[in-house]
Amino acid sequence: MYRLQIVRISKRKLSSTVPRAPIGFVFDIDGVLMQSRNPIVPFASNTLQMLRTNKIPFALLTNGGGQLEETRINFLNSCLSPVNSISNLIDIGLDSDHNILTTDQLVQSHTPLKQLTNKFKRVLVIGGPDPNAREVILSYGFEEVIRPIDIIRAAPEIWPFTRYTTHEISNHSLSPDISEIDLRSIDAIFVINDPRDMGSDLQITIDALCCDNGVITTRRKDLNSSIPSIPIIFSNMDLQWSTGYSIPRFGVGAFRIAIKELYKTLNQGKELEEQTIGKPWPINFAYAEHVLNNEWLKISNNQFSNDLKISTNFGSKPTEQLIEKVYMVGDNPESDIRGGNDYGWETILVKTGVYKDGDFEINKSLSKPTLGIYDNVWDGVYEALKKNNIDINL
Repeated sequence: MYRLQIVRISKRKLSSTVPRAPIGFVFDIDGVLMQSRNPIVPFASNTLQMLRTNKIPFALLTNGGGQLEETRINFLNSCLSPVNSISNLIDIGLDSDHNILTTDQLVQSHTPLKQLTNKFKRVLVIGGPDPNAREVILSYGFEEVIRPIDIIRAAPEIWPFTRYTTHEISNHSLSPDISEIDLRSIDAIFVINDPRDMGSDLQITIDALCCDNGVITTRRKDLNSSIPSIPIIFSNMDLQWSTGYSIPRFGVGAFRIAIKELYKTLNQGKELEEQTIGKPWPINFAYAEHVLNNEWLKISNNQFSNDLKISTNFGSKPTEQLIEKVYMVGDNPESDIRGGNDYGWETILVKTGVYKDGDFEINKSLSKPTLGIYDNVWDGVYEALKKNNIDINL
């Protein structure tokens, strides 16, 4: 089984040509900038606009996904970008389309999978909407993507209770020929977002983990191993997330728990060996640090534009630390705050998402923010700037 590891840099060389930024921010999206499809007004837009005006680098780091980074950024721009005169937009670094965000600033839960195209070619992708999820992984450079809907079209008996409509199966699936699925093995399973049909996704994922030599319509003879037939990577471990409903809803973490328990039951008590990325794991924070460095390179001087790059080594940290102090701003103590703390960043917790007053008294094991708890993203960011003596134009 392919084991994924963080590449650690023991000594970080500071650039002699690129000036360092004194401060930078990394924002979660759901519960910090947005609640479901609605912006948290006016704090989200005002905060991003203020950072743009003052040329302070920032990036977005979310456990969400299931769609192209460009699609997500276009939607966020439609919600968060200010409507202003062209002259004012130029002053704060926006283009004539009023875009406050660029695709390069976004790290979704599955974005680091781009670094694995040299390891896996044919992958089974679970979660996210059709056909968006297939487009995402193909856009990263993987050669072939198999989706549960493809398998259901080829073999409807695999899960007779499917929710897929005739229209979806006809328009969103690949060849109905079962031989196309049987003849070639799957290299890996990527769970990139919340399942859209929990029953069929559970069944097909377990079938793949317990198959023979990667052929997902078979079953291996010896179901007594912690090592699955196909490696599986979960894009995050969020048990719950903020949708705007009064109580947080189940996320990929709930699906992960179910898969692990089912696998254990079928494999004589053996714990499933799996890889989980996303927050709070350092792989995604390392990728976000690359992104934040690139943002600073673009802001500080155009002459460094040719230096923009992300390491192709899965989980590798940047060799240069271009931001003196980074603040992770989140609403979830167990993903945003724990991940930021563990990575060595400062952290800010806001009250507009998962976290509610009294949570730390109820669960004393929750990770606490280094800077504090604030009513909204504006208050937290403003306090960080003030504490670091950063003069800003409002």
